[in-house]
Amino acid sequence: MSTDQLSATFAALADPTRRAILTHLAQGEATVTEIAAPFEISLPAISKHLKVLERAGLISRSREAQWRPCRLEAEPLKQATDWLEHYRQFWGESFDRLDEYEALVTVTFVEQSGKTQMTFHHAIFETVEGHDAHQGGWSESFDRLADYLAKSDRKIPIVAQE
Repeated sequence: MSTDQLSATFAALADPTRRAILTHLAQGEATVTEIAAPFEISLPAISKHLKVLERAGLISRSREAQWRPCRLEAEPLKQATDWLEHYRQFWGESFDRLDEYEALVTVTFVEQSGKTQMTFHHAIFETVEGHDAHQGGWSESFDRLADYLAKSDRKIPIVAQE
């Protein structure tokens, strides 16, 4: 995948409405009216989102009489996932190496002015019991964090603290 195509894919995925549209199309093709039904935005706004997704190659539209059904095109998503997998493996290995150290990292989420701030806290385990109770290590923590971010419609600034 070219860098431009990868950029277009991630730019299209950056918007929660477009991600919701892709989720809808993952269940099968749909018309613009069907896609627009769950949203509280106009049909022209939905059409603009569809054009962004189409330019990124994430959807295609066909013509059937007066209808223009949209369908999900999975290849750009697969290519983006493949690109991300390299970094996931890198971070997984890095986090696994950190498991060898006697340290605890916690992540907290704080609501501020309608935004969520995510903060990492790093500390030394104070007891052997605390160390032993740390389940799953870095890889599991990273997976839980990725799941949370995938389900969240918010953009979360990351602030590292020591």
